Parts: sequence; C-alpha cells; structure tokens
Amino acid sequence: MKVLVVGGGAREHAIAEAIKRSPQQVELYSAMSNANPGIRRLSKAVTRAKETDTEAIVDFALKHGIELAVIGPEAPLCAGLADELLSQGIACMGPRKAAAMIECSKEFCRNLMAKYRIPGSLRYATFDDAQEAADYIDAFPGEVAVKPVGLTGGKGVKVMGEQLRDREEAKAYAREVIERGIGGGKVVIEERALGEEFTLQAFVDGRSVVAMPAVQDHKRAFEGDKGHNTGGMGSYSQSDGLLPFLTKEDYDFALEVIRKTVAALKEETGEEYRGVLYGQFMKGKEIKLIEFNCRFGDPEAMNVLTLLESDFAEICAKIAEGSLSEKHVSFSKLASVCKYVVPKGYGVNPAPPARISVDEEAIRREGAVLYYAAVNEENGEIYTTTSRSVAVVGVAESIEEAEAIAERAIGHIKGEHIYHRRDIGKRELIEAKLSRLKALRGE
Repeated sequence: MKVLVVGGGAREHAIAEAIKRSPQQVELYSAMSNANPGIRRLSKAVTRAKETDTEAIVDFALKHGIELAVIGPEAPLCAGLADELLSQGIACMGPRKAAAMIECSKEFCRNLMAKYRIPGSLRYATFDDAQEAADYIDAFPGEVAVKPVGLTGGKGVKVMGEQLRDREEAKAYAREVIERGIGGGKVVIEERALGEEFTLQAFVDGRSVVAMPAVQDHKRAFEGDKGHNTGGMGSYSQSDGLLPFLTKEDYDFALEVIRKTVAALKEETGEEYRGVLYGQFMKGKEIKLIEFNCRFGDPEAMNVLTLLESDFAEICAKIAEGSLSEKHVSFSKLASVCKYVVPKGYGVNPAPPARISVDEEAIRREGAVLYYAAVNEENGEIYTTTSRSVAVVGVAESIEEAEAIAERAIGHIKGEHIYHRRDIGKRELIEAKLSRLKALRGE
C-alpha cells in the first residue's frame, strides 16, 4: 500500500512512525514545507510543497500512485485537500472541507452545538463589528474568552483573568481581531470556562466512533502553567486511559458529545466525518466543550500513537472506507509523558533559526521515543525554525516514571536558544491542578 502523509511536524512524524510499524507492506511518501529528518528517513519520496497547495500535493500523489492519504494539520483540511484527493480516487484519512468546518470556523462549531442541542456548550455570540462586540462584553455577566473565528495555529484565544486583565483589554483584543482580520476578521465571545482542560480524541469512520486514551496538554509557555499560550509544550496520559482528575463518567460524557457531534455533522452537511475528531474539554463544576479539532492534537498525537498497539495503516484504511470497529483499535495500558523542546520566545518572539544537537542513540538508550517537529535538516545538521523543534515521549507504568524517562531523554538535546518545561508530568504540578479543581468544585 502506498501512503502519503501530509505535514512536517512532530504529529506527522508520529503518524509516519505508526504507519511504518504496520505488518503490511507500506511505502510511505510525504508532503511537507520543512525538511523534517524523521519523516524524510521513513519516506520513499518527499515533496516540499506547502501543505495548503492542494494542486501540488494532488499532482505528487497521482505521480506516485498513492492509494491512501493521511492528512496531519488542519490548514490543508480547511483548504479542501481531502476533497481534491477524493475526486481523484485517492482514499483519505481526514474529513472533507464541509465536515472540517467543525475546526475551521468556531462560529460554525458553536452554531452546530446550539442547533442540535449537543451538551457541554458555552454561552457565546459572534461579531464582525467591534463596537457591537464591546457592548456585548460590557453587558456580559461574567468573564469572557475572545476567539478569532478562523484558524490561528492554536495561539489566537485570549481569556479574561489570564492573557486579558479586564473588560477593557478584552474589548481591545476583540477590536484588534476584527480590524486586523485575524482568523478571518470575525470574533466569538464566549463565557470563560474554569477548571482543568483535557483532550479526548476519537477515530471516526462516518458512523463508528472509537475513542482513544484521554490526554492533558499544557499550552502555557512556562513552568507552573504561566505565560502566554503556545501550540502546546507537552502532555501526559495515564495507564487506565483516564487522567488523575478524570472519572469514567467524565470520559463517557465527553465521548457522547463527540458521538452527537458526528451525527450532527452528517445531518448538517450531508458529509460523513472520516478522520480523527478531537474534543478539547474543560472539567469544572460541569464539563464544557472548549473546541473541536478536525485532526490529531499536537502534542496529544505523540502520546496516543506511541501507545497504539494496533495496525495504524489498517485503522486509516478502515476509516477511509467506512468500516472501522473497536476490534481494530487497541492501546497499551501504560502512561506516557511528552515534552517539547522549543526556541526561546516561542509563541511571541521566537529566537532565529539555530543549530541544535540531537543525540538520537542516547535518547533511545533512555527508553524514550523521539519525534522531530518544525526543524530543517541541512547537510546532516538540525536547525530550529520559529516553531516547536523536537518532542520526546517517555512510556512507563506510571506518569511519574514516564516523566523521569522523558526528562532524562530531553537532556540529550542541546542548543543555545532552546528550552522546555521540566514540570510537565511531575507529581507537584498534577497535585496543584487537583487542588485547584477541588477548590473550584467545592470539594
């Protein structure tokens, strides 16, 4: 089977590695705008096409006789890449554009949840007029989150009490989004959700929904969950598929939200959703849906795909043809901790590209798994870009043991202008999260 992986980040490196573990005879091809060395080594051929250049990617796929495409990032899905590939008879693990709107437009997402009475939604309103947005914020009875309607690479959301000090800053940011055209120039104002975030991802073949282990991402740049939001600094999962603060009832509620959304998308768009559907939830006094993504999370993909025991190439093919069932999917009963090395200033003012040293053999000896992210390999040397650089994943019986493996492994990545969060997966941070949540819930 000839498989094309679209995307050049650590998520796509994890996808490529999982596909290559297949017992089937798989030839891997890739389309990415950077020169990710991990993906390149696994690929028979590579095109350096921009991931939203649908024409170039379709031409590459046809040239090499691709039978199945696995699309990693959201941008090409929102650009209709799956539609174009499917029109040429190439199967896709990734939704058509109409269904991908669940991520491409936060307005579409909230309207869908409201129309089909899907539980877990938040109070919201959408604006393209800055004064109307300001009036709404002034009249809103509590704190708000300000979100560009369209894609911003996971960095566009700002929340009162966090990145925004008060209503004046919230109004100013809403005006900036509208006037500068950020994420399309429309803004969603939502009630602020308090609690602990968690991610539940599911394989979806149009009808069947097969859930993965829950994961907690850490978007804040600095230790102690401080600083600006990023695309994600790391994540962890627990051996039972839950999280230290998550019950089976919580997990089942989130899964039901995903199931109802899959059904609503079919009703609303006429398209069966085929791919990965990612729900970002907040557990506070209740569980609320923060957002949906139309693909694997990054870094959450590294947790679940490292734990995946099943044939991922088969899973992707079954999703594409609409014949997936739970018997096709199994995960090891272990914990995982993923940590990212990033350029200093990542998310706001990143350091310029620089050479880093990655001792792959030493990382393997530590028992960790390495995934290259937004880096370039030139003449055998690895160079950072302005985004995340390298991820390592530790896997063990407990979160504490997995964290120790990841932390030792990340010490084998060297560079002058890089850093990582040492606290992800550590007991102290998890206990602090549990204490805050119990206080919020009055427990």
